[in-house]
Amino acid sequence: MSSTTRQLATRRKKQKNAGGRRAQLQPGDTLQDRYKVMGTLGVGGFSSVYQARDMRFPNVTRLCAIKEMIHISANSETRALARRSFETEASILATLEHPAVPDVFDYFFESERSYLVMEFIRGKDLEHTLEERTSPVSQDEVLDWMLQICEVLFYLHSHQPQPIVFRDLKPSNIMLDQHGNIRLIDFGIAKVFQGGAKGTMIGTEGYSPPEQYRGESSPAGDVYALGATMHHLLTMKDPRLEAPFSWHERKVRDYNNSVSPELEAVINRSLSYKATDRYKDAAALREALQAIRAGTAQLKPPSVFISSETQTASPASYAPSSTPPSPVVAPSASPAASPNFAPPTVTQQPADEGNVAPLWIFKCEDEIRSKPAVADKTVYVGAYDNNLYALNIQDGSFRWKYPATDGIGSAPFVYKNDVFIGSTDNKLYSINRHTGRLQWRFETQGSVYSSPRAEYDHVFFGSDDEHLYAVNAQNGRELWKSAAHSPVRSTPLVTEECVFFGTEGGYVYSLDLRSKLRWQFQAKRAITSSPTAAEDMLFVGSLDATVYALDINSGWAVWRARTTRPIISSPVVDNGIVFIGSSDNRMYAFDVFSGRQIWSYETGGQVASSPTVYNNVVYFGSTDGYIYSLDAKKGRLRWRYKTGGYVISSPTIDKDVLYIGSSDHHLYAISL
Repeated sequence: MSSTTRQLATRRKKQKNAGGRRAQLQPGDTLQDRYKVMGTLGVGGFSSVYQARDMRFPNVTRLCAIKEMIHISANSETRALARRSFETEASILATLEHPAVPDVFDYFFESERSYLVMEFIRGKDLEHTLEERTSPVSQDEVLDWMLQICEVLFYLHSHQPQPIVFRDLKPSNIMLDQHGNIRLIDFGIAKVFQGGAKGTMIGTEGYSPPEQYRGESSPAGDVYALGATMHHLLTMKDPRLEAPFSWHERKVRDYNNSVSPELEAVINRSLSYKATDRYKDAAALREALQAIRAGTAQLKPPSVFISSETQTASPASYAPSSTPPSPVVAPSASPAASPNFAPPTVTQQPADEGNVAPLWIFKCEDEIRSKPAVADKTVYVGAYDNNLYALNIQDGSFRWKYPATDGIGSAPFVYKNDVFIGSTDNKLYSINRHTGRLQWRFETQGSVYSSPRAEYDHVFFGSDDEHLYAVNAQNGRELWKSAAHSPVRSTPLVTEECVFFGTEGGYVYSLDLRSKLRWQFQAKRAITSSPTAAEDMLFVGSLDATVYALDINSGWAVWRARTTRPIISSPVVDNGIVFIGSSDNRMYAFDVFSGRQIWSYETGGQVASSPTVYNNVVYFGSTDGYIYSLDAKKGRLRWRYKTGGYVISSPTIDKDVLYIGSSDHHLYAISL
């Protein structure tokens, strides 16, 4: 590392929020002069779980699990929520006496952290069990496990003096111990049930019921989560990767015809959109499952209900012959059908396309997929004809071009007298932006799709060789490279203290300017989207169809918002709204603080283009070939312009002119 960078990193160490995240505990560390850490069992955004040995029993090895909760977020509400979560978990566990609930031995506080000492359970959770399998779990095994879970849920739902709702039932919170017995773990968001009371929107998307997103919880919510868990075990279809509340489209027997119609009907009823259409609690669900195992369950004759909103038939409901249920209302295919979730997609008719005409159009020899850059009356753009072009901003006339040895999908970045760009020939190029002459080139071991970012006289970029690089902006010498363990196509975000980027392995990394890991967050699928920051949060999209808002200091997920298809588009934040496109053909607007969907606009093709907001207007492209202009507050169409190919390129705006490329080989300049 150069002395300049060392000094820079030292200056940047001054944090907005004092404290910073301390490194994880390591084997050999001791807490309270009593608990010696043996290893790490799991790590989350705000918590870690360690295996430790109680040294007050020196003659025997008494193991325990220690949950560490961190309270260092810059957001006071987030810190308070984490502290309350810890205190709630400790209080609830201390009052419970059930063989499926781990015993609590101790709790204490150290600095900004809380610790809960619990019984160590030997075994593995059901999520890891699923990951190790190549085929679904058998119906008999699922029935055995679910009946055990119903027993402990019934204990919780009938707990005195007040019932307890678990609120986060999912495979990763269900342990199968060494004796084959089910154990529930992680009571961090369990809640004492108070009828009619509302609370925080919390849980795990895919497993949490619709009403829980409105802050409502009841025993019927745990029934929903158990239904989702059964579905996952029997089909190996992870609900976190599917459209929200679309169970009626994913029948269990469509994926696993060895499941009986009776069990499928039980699962369907458990997953009913309305809480009143489900089994009211774990006892009622247990009765239905026991009837299936005993062979006495009977399917009710099909009773079809047509929803006025969806015009689709509901699945046949099921119950043991002794307790026939009422018909089940079919849930909508999308949360947009409920006013408590997303508002309807905008369907306004297109504006008059004849009112929009480009100032000029420049033709390359191949597709333009990257975002142009503008500086000093010049627009720079890369194309898959291997060239970086420099054009006159006034009329699009040619100034110069520099040829790489393969296609250019990376967007150029202008810094001082240079323009940096990556290529699929594995190289990052530094070109003099005035003359078009090569300054230097840096070679990696993989294609460079990640667009470079230059700050503090260094260039940061990723490569398909599974590393993020920092090189000297003046001479191209490597400063450092950080292993990402999968290709890096996301464009890094560089702040005063950190570098943030996503990977094709599904991770978001936060590094300091010397490449030291601060935190990491894992999504379910690749993150090609490039992160952006606002309000002490980091926003990024994923191929798991989720937009994530992460606490910028800890990586803890503040909220998640779902689309219905994978996301490649990168988010932009403006005036309290997060804008992002999805391959479900829509541009979305989400509230920056809550993740609540404000509006979505449907195009005729996938939206891989990243939006640009200018004067309260959102601009982006779609694979239907159009460039779109929408009102940022309402999502209403202002105009659209048809190109001759699909538009993956993202727009750049400079002095009331929009620049964007198309697969028709043209760069368009449109006056706003």
